[in-house]
Amino acid sequence: MNCPTFAKRMITKPTIDRIMEATDIVEVIGEFVQLKKRGANYVGLSPFANERTPSFIVSPAKGIFKDFSSGKGGSAVTFLMELEKFSYPEALKWLAKKYGIEVEETVDKIENKEEENHRESLMIVSAYAAKFFHESLLDTEEGQNIGLSYFKERGFNNDTIRKFELGYSPDQWEAFTGQALKDGYQQQFLEESGLSVKRDNGSLYDRYRGRVMFPIHSFTGRVIAFGGRTLKSDKNVPKYVNSPESDIYHKSNVLYGLYFAKKAIRDEDNCFLVEGYADVLSVHQAGIENVVASSGTSLTEDQIKLIRRFTKNLTILYDGDSAGIKAAIRGLSLLYKDGFNVRIVTFPDGHDPDSYVRTYGSNGFKKHIEIASKGIVDFYLTTVNDEELKDPIKKIKVADDLADILSNNQEPEFRSSYVKQVAEKLKIDERAYLSVVNKAFSNKFKKDNSKSKIEAPSELNDEDSTETPGINEDQSLLLYAEQAQEKEIIRLLLLYGNRVINWDNIADTYIGPFMIAELGDVDFEYPPCKKFIDLYRSEVENGVLPEEQHFIHHPDKEIVDLVINLIATKYTLSDNWYEMHKILVPDEQVNMRATVLGAIFHLKKQKVGKILDGLRSELQNTPGEADQEILMSQYMHMKKVEKTISDYLGSVILK
Repeated sequence: MNCPTFAKRMITKPTIDRIMEATDIVEVIGEFVQLKKRGANYVGLSPFANERTPSFIVSPAKGIFKDFSSGKGGSAVTFLMELEKFSYPEALKWLAKKYGIEVEETVDKIENKEEENHRESLMIVSAYAAKFFHESLLDTEEGQNIGLSYFKERGFNNDTIRKFELGYSPDQWEAFTGQALKDGYQQQFLEESGLSVKRDNGSLYDRYRGRVMFPIHSFTGRVIAFGGRTLKSDKNVPKYVNSPESDIYHKSNVLYGLYFAKKAIRDEDNCFLVEGYADVLSVHQAGIENVVASSGTSLTEDQIKLIRRFTKNLTILYDGDSAGIKAAIRGLSLLYKDGFNVRIVTFPDGHDPDSYVRTYGSNGFKKHIEIASKGIVDFYLTTVNDEELKDPIKKIKVADDLADILSNNQEPEFRSSYVKQVAEKLKIDERAYLSVVNKAFSNKFKKDNSKSKIEAPSELNDEDSTETPGINEDQSLLLYAEQAQEKEIIRLLLLYGNRVINWDNIADTYIGPFMIAELGDVDFEYPPCKKFIDLYRSEVENGVLPEEQHFIHHPDKEIVDLVINLIATKYTLSDNWYEMHKILVPDEQVNMRATVLGAIFHLKKQKVGKILDGLRSELQNTPGEADQEILMSQYMHMKKVEKTISDYLGSVILK
């Protein structure tokens, strides 16, 4: 079934302006990345790359971020688009909701209801499903008698039910699917999202019928998947059914409850990791909100990256047996490499985080964690019994496991301290065991270092590469120099375009329009620069003097990337630099006339040089005397132009 067509709605310019004025980029990005103030800027670990040293910079003064690991940069809008894969309008609406701004829209044109792309269509149908299940839970007799009763019996109050958008799927074959199709949602997206399942005859039925529903939210709060729990006692019916992998849901990079926990994780500087949905809900409801779940999977690298944005203190709350935990410990010790402080907590027999917090309350829960919390090595040692130590084979296995765990830690003091403890426990030679651990650490360090060199990202973006098929190294260098000159013009327009000129013989105008007029005979060839200049010229011709914020918030990503790469820097001088070091850093603003005219004429010189190279090549390959005479005349004219420019720049042309 095809969706009906609807008018596409565009956010009005005044609304966009209000959103931009209200947006605090540090506040927005701070919801996703742990930022620390450094001078005038803020720094943090990249949310787009796996790094240990912060290279992610946020400039509140300019309203931009720059990630020097991945090369990404832009405004708060760009950040949301990169992180959550929002469209430009969706990022604006997210900010509008955050700052309580009413979104005004205008009708643009007729288009399909599936919106602008495939991913967005899946998001839309998932949001529709969450609303359907939530209303089925609260507003239908079946939902209240079965689903709501179950949640109440588990101790979840109305606030928790509404906050986490808990729901119920009616125990009918096509209750949801039928309504969704009736409301115009396409069969393709119902099936791809996993909400509906296709029969052999091509018709659809509900995947989650008769189950209570746990919506899974993305990092920014959008529903991307579901977990459905059966309330039936039939052992042939799986207890949980979860959404399949899709364009919007990848189980390995999602933590249940993180959207609701991230602020508390940052504030508490600690993350509690549990196993199931109910654990998260009960602990969160008890006022301990820094809790997330891995939903029954082993902790993945992508999930670790999510946690690392807010804290490096991770407390894992297990409800399993010690043997199962022991099997997972070697994997957990890899967190040492990322600088994590990992603690493990187990609960008395018959209890999990959900039941324990409901039985003993938040104070009892916190007290138990404080008492029972152990580091990885300490916990492992508690699982080692005397019988194991009497068996030489088992004893060697324990020693090898602990050596592997300890060798993942970067701190020599940590390794030597625990080597002493392990050696005493296992009754082995301490010095010999320390040598084994340090050798294992050295081998891992060399391997990791070698891998990082191979995988290290280039400091240049793809757009900055001068490697072009069919050209030699000299041509490549010339192409790079030309790009650099064009970019320098853009940089000056961004930084100084709105300044008034007070030079001899030139007054009562601004630098931006002056530069545009002076460059009227120059063709920009690097596509992003050409696009920028065309936009700037168009604004000037319309009587508008655009500033850097106009381009930072531009919907064209190519423009944003160009601008951020030109104005963002890793380094800033402190306010008292000169007082401390007595070193004066040259300032291009001291002589703006030389700065601006120098950039203009260097670019013109570059362009003239390129024209001369072309004419020389034509002269060599043109046989006719008449044609050669025309080309020579053009060549001599351009040489005069080159000399005029060179005379101004005070340089000597050797050719």
